[in-house]
Amino acid sequence: MGFMALLMAGLTGCGPSPQKPSPDAFPGLLDKAKASFSPITEPVDNPDNPITKEKVILGQTLYFDKRLSKDETLSCNSCHDLQTYGVDNEATSGGVGGQKGERNSPTVLNAAYHFSQFWDGRAKDVEEQAGGPILNPVEMAMPDQEAVLKRLQAVEGYRKLFAAAFPGEEQPVNYINLQKAIGAFERKLITPSRFDEYLKGNTEALTTDEKRGLQTFMDVGCTACHSGTVLGGQMYQKFGLAGNYWDFTQSSRVDNGRYLVTKSESDKFIFKVPSLRNIEKTHPFFHDGSVTDLGEAVKIIAKLQLNRDLTEDEVKDIVTFLKTLTGTVPAEFTRAPEMPM
Repeated sequence: MGFMALLMAGLTGCGPSPQKPSPDAFPGLLDKAKASFSPITEPVDNPDNPITKEKVILGQTLYFDKRLSKDETLSCNSCHDLQTYGVDNEATSGGVGGQKGERNSPTVLNAAYHFSQFWDGRAKDVEEQAGGPILNPVEMAMPDQEAVLKRLQAVEGYRKLFAAAFPGEEQPVNYINLQKAIGAFERKLITPSRFDEYLKGNTEALTTDEKRGLQTFMDVGCTACHSGTVLGGQMYQKFGLAGNYWDFTQSSRVDNGRYLVTKSESDKFIFKVPSLRNIEKTHPFFHDGSVTDLGEAVKIIAKLQLNRDLTEDEVKDIVTFLKTLTGTVPAEFTRAPEMPM
């Protein structure tokens, strides 16, 4: 071997050795996570309202159309803006005439995975929910279903869209079909994230810090309520098991929750557990939008629901994990289509 060859061999031998993949710092974490969570894979279908392309097109059009409000100033997207993760980032949303609702507008993203709709669960699915705000006097304020249908039937483009979405029906422009169309569109609003890739077996989808956050999330006990596909949305729970929520959140008013629906004393302060999907983007938090900081919300919920005083490191870890739940809204659904005339 010549001098230069020896020199090169020596230099190569002195260089850094190839890096071996670092071992997973949290062995067994994935299996533990799979026991509590499942990935988003596809839209949740409704046997009574199968998703079709024509329904989705009609539903998206209705979702963005301000003609569904009394003074034609608001659409579904006004409070559930799909360019800002299905919310308006207001504590409570503004309705017709500047009126304010009493509860925070939850995101419509992944809502079809929930076992009921609204904070108090008064609607069974996204189809039933879709018909409520249009007739709510504090929201879109249309006086009745007949007024809505009269406005839609006067638009030739809508008559064609309804006929295409509900072929063979003698009177396809009806309120049930309006709800079905919007519901079909909302069922397409799913947002898989890196966490889903992790649940499917890609252990590199999360960083070490994010895995530590997931471990902390489970160790603290958050999965008692926030589990399943959307980490919530599957049960009712009292807000304030270990204290009055208004003492911790500085809420401006006391909301009796499901009691207002059922009139049962046992349902006072009971609310649907919210999903944590996209939680980083859907502030402010809680049913009244009383808390704007995600870390503060984590501390409050741990104290009120688990009677645990989290350390700053635990809060940081959990927030780091929660950010892995941020997905992407399908771009084709975030834009208003051309309105029918």
